[in-house]
Amino acid sequence: MLASAGLPIYIHAPKFFVDEYGVGLTALAAVLFGLRLFDVIQDPALGWLAQTTRKRRAFAVTIATAILALSMIGLFAVTPPIAPLWWFALTLIGLFSSFSFLTICFYAQGVHTAGSLGDKGHLRLAAWRETGALLGVCLASVAPTVLLFTGAPFAAFATGFAGLCLVALLLMQGEWRPTPPQAQGGFRSVLADPITRRLLLVALVNAAPVAVSSTLFLFFVESALDAPGWEGPLLLLFFLAAAASAPLWSRLAQRFGARRTLLAAMVAAILSFSTVLTLGPGDTALFALICLISGATLGADLTLLPAIFARRMARVAPEAGAAFGLWSFVSKFTLAFAAVTLLPALDRVGFVAGGSNDPAALSLLTLLYALVPCVLKLAAIALLAATPCPKITQGVFDPCATGPENAIGLWAPPKVSVGRSRII
Repeated sequence: MLASAGLPIYIHAPKFFVDEYGVGLTALAAVLFGLRLFDVIQDPALGWLAQTTRKRRAFAVTIATAILALSMIGLFAVTPPIAPLWWFALTLIGLFSSFSFLTICFYAQGVHTAGSLGDKGHLRLAAWRETGALLGVCLASVAPTVLLFTGAPFAAFATGFAGLCLVALLLMQGEWRPTPPQAQGGFRSVLADPITRRLLLVALVNAAPVAVSSTLFLFFVESALDAPGWEGPLLLLFFLAAAASAPLWSRLAQRFGARRTLLAAMVAAILSFSTVLTLGPGDTALFALICLISGATLGADLTLLPAIFARRMARVAPEAGAAFGLWSFVSKFTLAFAAVTLLPALDRVGFVAGGSNDPAALSLLTLLYALVPCVLKLAAIALLAATPCPKITQGVFDPCATGPENAIGLWAPPKVSVGRSRII
């Protein structure tokens, strides 16, 4: 349910408001970026709110889910009663705020629950959680295409999403247990850990390629590939490949180590996605193959990196509310940053969504869609490869080592006992 309200909004909402209401790309980009700047303040506050309401988390989650469902209906199923751009901003405020709060609660509850699942609890939980999230993305991505027969596919999607919210609430009723109170220090104590800071930076840079490709996907398929109508099936193929690969990446991480496995997947992502630069009109079949391979590599990003971060939080900040406020902000900021930089760039060269475009506009679209993500991915690889690798010491896990005992990696540095020189 959460995934259905996340990434697909950046894929569908801007194009929907361009096609239905004639809102300009630059104006939409400005609104999206402004809302993300608002999150700089909001997400930390929502992290605090998640901790404050932890004893009544089921009730707080119910209220937030209701706001999420109503905001989605307002965005896609209600004719704007005010200027479309302002309605776009207003409904997204409700959608993003409730989404952030629910995401923080969901991941914080996961950290608290994983402790009862054994040594591999975080990796096992991440595999199930991220696979479910990818399936949600698949449903939301393809729903407007499948629902074309209704005559109002986006309105039908919003109504179906509201029903999914109700189902999710009922199924999760018994899972919202009180978590430990927030330790003093909040974000300061989380950011005081150098490995946590590095992981947040890796997450920020590594999320940027997906943000770029997601923002431009519909425009690329429709205009650069000249394949209107194939957007839904190609999106479904991409995210289904990610969902199907998630359990495999989890098993590989248990054998070879999470960081090593993630690095291999990131390299494979560049090798596959860079070939998009050679595509042109009519190359839909080749692009489908690229979607299949690059989608499979995305499964590693969405499964292993959150598991690594969650395991680190189990050591640094077991209460996790504040930490996942930061994680939520990092994940969403890249999408807004992509929108505010890419959409105005296309606007300046005269790109017209669904219309006739000159070769210069199509060339820029291809470069932004394919080359920029590859460059950003290289930066993420460099950051992850430069993450400190402590030597194996008794009781300490080495992120560079292999084997099930090192599936998560990036544990806390060894503690030195008082009065003794040896490391314990």
